[in-house]
Amino acid sequence: MARLGQNFLADPHLLDAIVRDAELLSEDIVLEVGAGEGALTQRLAEVAAQLHVVEIDRGLRAALAPLASRADVSMHWADAMKLDLAALRPVPTAVVANLPYAVATPLILRTIKDLPSVLSWTVMVQREIADRLRAAPGSRTYGSASAVAQISCKVELLRRVDPAVFRPRPRVDSAVLRLRRIGPAADEQTWELVRAAFAHRRKSLARSLEHSRPGAIGGARAALAELGLPEDARAETLSAEDFVALSAKLHPDS
Repeated sequence: MARLGQNFLADPHLLDAIVRDAELLSEDIVLEVGAGEGALTQRLAEVAAQLHVVEIDRGLRAALAPLASRADVSMHWADAMKLDLAALRPVPTAVVANLPYAVATPLILRTIKDLPSVLSWTVMVQREIADRLRAAPGSRTYGSASAVAQISCKVELLRRVDPAVFRPRPRVDSAVLRLRRIGPAADEQTWELVRAAFAHRRKSLARSLEHSRPGAIGGARAALAELGLPEDARAETLSAEDFVALSAKLHPDS
């Protein structure tokens, strides 16, 4: 049965497809978060140069013991949101995982930021999360996570996944999502700008910034105008590139 809210993949064809989707090279160092009973882990170990596996549920020790004994598999019994990912050696170059849905978004964003060595992500996530991360500016689902992810990565939906392939069957639809790095992670000032801009979606971006930074409204409006954007633009109308440019305008000395 599922432990700690995990849903284990039970379809071998889909597991094989995820590994193919990842397009791993023989020299890739792979990070898998949420190994479950090891079905995907086994497949990844066969194609990666080294596999880092992060699993929080120590009740799965027996199931994962054969894999943990391999020289090319490094087991980390920890919470992936607390583990020092930047300290992993050798450094990961790819993330491939059936991610625990409760932490999928923050974990993806954290690996983008903390693991600049990672160039691609092939991850199973809740369909809603997939739609949010790849949403285009102006759409209802476009938000802070969309913008932050798209600053660094090209995000695409690879395949929709039927709930029937999981054990136990979840109540939500899933999807396999791919991210390919196209640049460095957003710096801290840009992260803060995006978060503040989306904090009050019904207000203009400048007014939303004013709530967290009193006195910011005038500078924000001027910066938007210099970029050729409406002074009363809302956050959801700005692309990832717009946010990077706006941050540079607001912090010219950084």
